[in-house]
Amino acid sequence: MKRNFFKFFGIFIRGLSMGLADLVPGVSGGTIAFITGIYEELISSISELKFSLIKDYRLGGIKLVWSKINAPFLITLFFGIMVSVLFFSSFISWILNEYPILTWSFFFGLILSSIFYFINEIKKWNLIKVSLILIGILITFGITRLENFNSSNSYLYIFVSGIFAICAMILPGISGALVLVIMGSYKNILQAITNKEIFKIISFGLGAVIGLITFSKILKFLFNNYKNETLSILTGFMSGALIKIWPWKRIINNQSSKNKNYFHEECISPFSYDGDPMIFQAIISMFIGFILIFIFNYLSRKQKFIE
Repeated sequence: MKRNFFKFFGIFIRGLSMGLADLVPGVSGGTIAFITGIYEELISSISELKFSLIKDYRLGGIKLVWSKINAPFLITLFFGIMVSVLFFSSFISWILNEYPILTWSFFFGLILSSIFYFINEIKKWNLIKVSLILIGILITFGITRLENFNSSNSYLYIFVSGIFAICAMILPGISGALVLVIMGSYKNILQAITNKEIFKIISFGLGAVIGLITFSKILKFLFNNYKNETLSILTGFMSGALIKIWPWKRIINNQSSKNKNYFHEECISPFSYDGDPMIFQAIISMFIGFILIFIFNYLSRKQKFIE
């Protein structure tokens, strides 16, 4: 597929958006990829990364391999993701600490809008698809209720965290950052990126590459053979994730838990929030996040940055 500079710039911007989304617990970069129209191309391209490429190289050289894996697309997209992660990780940490209500409100609107988009994409509704949505909600809700704890800081554990996180990152509806929070690796990884701790970054990256190549093949099969059913359960995943990004929370420490580092976030009414609930500002922030998805979708349908 031939693309000019402006098309590749659009892919780069998508990569930046995916990287930003993946830095926030509760938001998935895979959702951004799907909304902006590049998800299936992404999964299909990644699934071509396999050992048979060695044979392809012997037959047609680097040109055949380059074409088969859709290298220009992947390189541009992942360059955008890496730029976003490396340059905005400190900003995300700062804004979540300084303006948590407004930040979570923005992403709440983003995910809520994405749910409507996914529902609209599902064809031929039936009881199975409704059931899959409910199953997705229950799975994600269960994940958000798991204990958050301080993990091992070993390279092996960071490697394993990379495998699980990347599977969630490319799956619309489940946040890779949320998985890292559950595993207790979120702060470790964010600090490693901020402080340029090379060996930790490499360990996480290797895990991510292995998880990405393996899981992409499963996703390609599901989208090729059970697209509507897959969209249904992904809609459930996103719906269940809303509780994680509800803007008004309070943290509860459970001293009776076997895990001494256990803490739990409880969603509360903005009127019960201890401090300024910033309700008006939060509504504006939600609206911006909500309308942004429609803007992304409009640009994608106009094919200004894709074909």
